[in-house]
Amino acid sequence: MAKVLISPLLFVSLQPLLMTIMVGMKHKGIICGILAAVCYGTNPFGALPLYEEGVNTASVLFYRFFMAVLMLAIMLIVQRKSFSVTKGELKVLGSLGMLFAASSITYYQSFHFMDAGIASTILFVYPVMVAVIMATFFREKVTASTFTSIILALVGIGLLYKGDAGVALSTMGVLLVMVSSLTYAIYIVIVNQSSIRMSSLKLTFHVLLICMTCLLAYSFTSPELHLMLPPSPRAWFFACWLGLVPTVLSLVFMTIAVHEVGATPTAIMGALEPLTAVAIGVMVFNELLTFRLAVGIVLILSAVLLIVMGKNFHLRTITHTIATLVRKTWRWKS
Repeated sequence: MAKVLISPLLFVSLQPLLMTIMVGMKHKGIICGILAAVCYGTNPFGALPLYEEGVNTASVLFYRFFMAVLMLAIMLIVQRKSFSVTKGELKVLGSLGMLFAASSITYYQSFHFMDAGIASTILFVYPVMVAVIMATFFREKVTASTFTSIILALVGIGLLYKGDAGVALSTMGVLLVMVSSLTYAIYIVIVNQSSIRMSSLKLTFHVLLICMTCLLAYSFTSPELHLMLPPSPRAWFFACWLGLVPTVLSLVFMTIAVHEVGATPTAIMGALEPLTAVAIGVMVFNELLTFRLAVGIVLILSAVLLIVMGKNFHLRTITHTIATLVRKTWRWKS
């Protein structure tokens, strides 16, 4: 009987804190920021199986964006949306497309020089780059909560690193990921600062169309990068996965989040990207969840919670919740 009463008791006791969390989560920008990070974190899940089947980097990325553009075009047609853009919009979209192509190429190429999990970990340098760019060029105030979130997230990411201490990382691999981080950070800042006013669906379609064109040109830079068809139904599945989850869904959610809550909070919530990679490794590939990984996950979630709650997260709320829980629990026992 006691076990049956515990759940309602806990719900009532935690109601003040739950209400505070729900108020914060009502902001669609926060939800979209989290979803964007989780979706983008599944990149290795689709890319690595394609590499195993002998598909080169240019082909993996081309089919990723080809599938994405196709899906977005169908969605725009169904919704009867216009594909037209102005010359001014085309300039911004062209910049975004080239930046995203550069970020994707360098990120996927880094998989050949280091483990995908390590590459995903290092990629998280981009929130710091976004914060520095916004503070330096746009005079955005770096609050104490934002600074604390960055520190917590970076420490958590460091704990997620599973490489052996005696093994040095590839210099080329690190350089590629750093370039990917920088170009992605600039992409986020441009989305935040641009005057473009169009639906996230339409914006993402044009960005990826330009990105796909850049990748087509990239495939002619070397005979080893010429486009090749996916060799099996399994390969086609992962190509479709890359087109939908870490591309269409991630970019649409990210665009909404940046417009709603700003560039820096969206970038910090990107801490969930490597966290997603760890979760996939544990649940799908039976990787070991060590104490170090667990601590890293807790720190990352704390950073995300801090940036999500912002000013609504007060010590008074926690104190009131704990006091209520103790008082109600004491009454139930008596």
